[in-house]
Amino acid sequence: MGGHQQHAFHIVNPSPWPLITSLGTLSLTMGAVGYFHHFALGKLTNTLGFILVVVSAFIWWRDVCREGNYEGHHTSVVQAGLKLGMLLFIVSEIMFFASFFWAFFHSSLAPTIEIGAVWPPRGILVLDPWAVPFLNTIILLFSGASITWSHHALILSFRDQAAYAFKITLLFAVLFTLLQLAEYVEAGFNISDGVYGSTFLYGYWFSRFSCYYRYYFYFCFFFAFCRLSIYF
Repeated sequence: MGGHQQHAFHIVNPSPWPLITSLGTLSLTMGAVGYFHHFALGKLTNTLGFILVVVSAFIWWRDVCREGNYEGHHTSVVQAGLKLGMLLFIVSEIMFFASFFWAFFHSSLAPTIEIGAVWPPRGILVLDPWAVPFLNTIILLFSGASITWSHHALILSFRDQAAYAFKITLLFAVLFTLLQLAEYVEAGFNISDGVYGSTFLYGYWFSRFSCYYRYYFYFCFFFAFCRLSIYF
């Protein structure tokens, strides 16, 4: 009786992944700062930190999936906590990108005298917003629609529709990435070109980082589809 659990929460066993992920994040940020300031080991430290974060996050989520799918620890209370955590992550991401929009509108609507009181600053070759950026926005919207289609088809056991929609989503994802890469290569400014370059490229790279979570979701969805095909 003394060892019987009297609550619906999951008491997780001691895990090394929070500490390893924290150390990887520290290495990632310190390496980025070192790389920006041309330290010899800055790029290496940043790369190792990135690899450590990705690997530890993958194994950590593997443990979470095992605890829920095979060990049965994810009660309704635990699932509600996981959903709340994801909701808070999305809210924090919205607030994070809101800071870049704030910086952009603050600088563009009231340009300071340091940049000549004009926007964009002189010497900046601005990308045409109705060219690649507009096309990428359309692709992003269609990819969201196609993965939702595939998701609902998978829930209803329409495997052919799920596979077809998922292939379309992967095609959109690859096309979106290639167009963003081409946009970055063709941009006539860099991160050191004042407030315009730093705001644009910081937003660009952090949006790329958020896309990695989207790709991770795509692969998780793919493995779920494969598992459904095997069992049914």
